[in-house]
Amino acid sequence: MIRTRLVPAFLCAILALAGGLAFAPQARAQIEVNVNRGDVQPLPVAIPTFVGGPQGADIAQVIGANLQRSGLFRPLDPASFIEKDLQAGVQPRFADWKTINAQALVNGQVTVEAGRIRVDFRLWDVFAEQQLLGLQFTSSPENWRRVAHKISDAVYERLTGEKGYFDTRVVFVAESGGRGKVVKRLAIMDQDGANPSYLTSGDSIVMTPRFSPNSQEITYMALRPESAAVFLFNLETGRRESLGSFPGMVFAPRFSPDGSKVAFSVERGGNSDIFVMNLSSRSSTRLTSDPGIDTSASYSPDGTRIAFNSDRAGSPQIYVMAADGSGQRRISNGGGRYTTPVWSPTGEFIAFTKQTGGQFHIGVMRPDGTDERLLTTSYLDEGPTWAPNGRVLMFSRETLGGAPRLWSVDVTGRVLQPMPYPGAGSDPAWSPLLN
Repeated sequence: MIRTRLVPAFLCAILALAGGLAFAPQARAQIEVNVNRGDVQPLPVAIPTFVGGPQGADIAQVIGANLQRSGLFRPLDPASFIEKDLQAGVQPRFADWKTINAQALVNGQVTVEAGRIRVDFRLWDVFAEQQLLGLQFTSSPENWRRVAHKISDAVYERLTGEKGYFDTRVVFVAESGGRGKVVKRLAIMDQDGANPSYLTSGDSIVMTPRFSPNSQEITYMALRPESAAVFLFNLETGRRESLGSFPGMVFAPRFSPDGSKVAFSVERGGNSDIFVMNLSSRSSTRLTSDPGIDTSASYSPDGTRIAFNSDRAGSPQIYVMAADGSGQRRISNGGGRYTTPVWSPTGEFIAFTKQTGGQFHIGVMRPDGTDERLLTTSYLDEGPTWAPNGRVLMFSRETLGGAPRLWSVDVTGRVLQPMPYPGAGSDPAWSPLLN
């Protein structure tokens, strides 16, 4: 468990005065990071080593890496820092940080107490000479990375006005083995690629893992030569259970926003339709009954609508319907083949995979089909998943003859980069923020 305590600015001022320092008069913060601009210049931020504890350098490094990957921040080279060993409760020498053009400063202190670590940190507006944020976290030493992620989230939110997404996990399909002998296992890792582990043994092919809203349960499809089934996997207990038996192949599961239902597809005789199961009663309801292939159901954040993929018009396109199956209508109209629709956590966009002109793209559009934008282009990009703040997408990218790798892109399309996971992986799913 990680405990958080707010350290108000007035307390930091008292500590600074006790050390013989005086605060500059309070000034309005000048820092502003606009996440909606595609041409934003990353904000220069200084993140010196957190003093006083063995994990101080590691914590600062993780914070810097998180902020840099967002594309909104540019951590400065520690070799340029003039002031050294900056204590959390002491006012910085702002002139030293202005000299190197640091607009924001994140500093902290690690204390070990009775087998636990306490991490105090401050966020400063350098040019306004003002503290913007002060927090204290306590946890067991092995959770230091989560503390770093929580600090990253706090800094991101204070400077952008939107929730961060760093204290999260990603479940995905890890691939190993040579061509023709590929082993696909369910895997999970921190959003920055750290702490990867396997959840299944590889005795079946796993596909389409998806998180529940509380991040403690995963639903996925397991394919064996003789059968296909959808499972629920509890991350706390390791318990796995089947969603049930169905006459036909069942695939593409996804939780409802409240976690009470799972939508999935069932294939019978070449026709696939979307069903939804109530997890309490285990009763299922059929939502589509079209002769085409209907699949990849994704709920809107409020649970009232479902986006899905259907080839009823002759090629795969994106449709939207009410959660009870009524009012089905096509929203994709840009030409090409559209698959894997995923509603953003904010409800603002639906992400998708698009195939056109011999290439694949990750794109977004409004829920009514307007404002379509293609964010990526490659030999094979597919399977987008949203970060919980709705600003970043992760997906899998495959080159000709190569193995799939995990990549990310922001909604402006400006920040496109491989994820720091060294192995082959596909079909990622991003968790909500952890508690």
